[in-house]
Amino acid sequence: MPTGRRSRLHKVFVTRDLPGDGLRRLRDEAGVDLWPGGMPPPRAALLEGVRDADGLLCLLTDTVDAALLDHAQRLRVVSTMAAGYDNIDVGAATAHNVLVTNTPGVLTETTADLTFALLLAAARRLPESERAIRDGRWTTWSPAFLLGRDIHGATLGIVGLGEIGQAVARRARGFGMRILYTSRTPKPEVERKLGCSPVTFDELLAQSDFVTVHVPLTPQTRHMFDAKAFDRMKQTAIFVNTSRGAVVVEADLQRALASESIAAAAIDVAETEPVAKDDPLLRLSNLLVTPHIGSASVATRARMADMAVDNLLAALDGRQPPNCVNPQVWAARPMSSDGSTA
Repeated sequence: MPTGRRSRLHKVFVTRDLPGDGLRRLRDEAGVDLWPGGMPPPRAALLEGVRDADGLLCLLTDTVDAALLDHAQRLRVVSTMAAGYDNIDVGAATAHNVLVTNTPGVLTETTADLTFALLLAAARRLPESERAIRDGRWTTWSPAFLLGRDIHGATLGIVGLGEIGQAVARRARGFGMRILYTSRTPKPEVERKLGCSPVTFDELLAQSDFVTVHVPLTPQTRHMFDAKAFDRMKQTAIFVNTSRGAVVVEADLQRALASESIAAAAIDVAETEPVAKDDPLLRLSNLLVTPHIGSASVATRARMADMAVDNLLAALDGRQPPNCVNPQVWAARPMSSDGSTA
């Protein structure tokens, strides 16, 4: 399609209402089929929505697999409003010549803010303290009541020193923390800039007072935090996860917390979301859980929606999307005489 005003014949299925101005902009440029309500579309509705759609704007709760792509014969682009895209079978999308886009970078600082908020809250036992007041257990000032852990001067171990991990390290420097990290690739420039020391995964677990996780979910990172990993950590250590729930074996985390082989944990993600009300994890007083709100600020979510819309419209307009996960699909597309993709 030539670059220029997009045809209103383009149909886009959007799986949830979007914050900010993105949806209005999308409606100005394409026919939008918006799934109503706050819950994800059921599988049958998702399949029906993409059946004759040119574009799909989805969230991390929507599974885009080979079966869906087989069903969506006109689909040209899947734009997810998230930095991670483990809900999308990128290999299958590439085989179907469907572009996949995401929204990286924009949520870095906001997610790092929440990570440090969880770290502080778990260290100083804020949820337990708040419950103590509501339960009438605050009867007097006591020298041994609800003692927590100091953050200043403690050792922080960062697993995954990407953009979010680096943003967490910048915050840790303000607390005078010693910062260790492990990453797929060495980052000597970041080490010099932020004062981080590279160590092995086992060394990080053994030495850290706080362990925070910032890795993408891949076959290599899935369930990397299992019983062996928690056993290597200090008994006084606090575990924080704002990446993906499936990097943790949750039954092993539950046992580590229940047996107090680690002191506490604070997690924003779970392998199955939402967490069931009867999940054993929720009975633990030394666990803080939040409902996947790492990027949940007004400004950040609006920017994420804008990026997702920009990616989608670029692909439908015959331009390379700004944040393309599988650029080989773009490179393989034939070019028209005016230089745009056909």
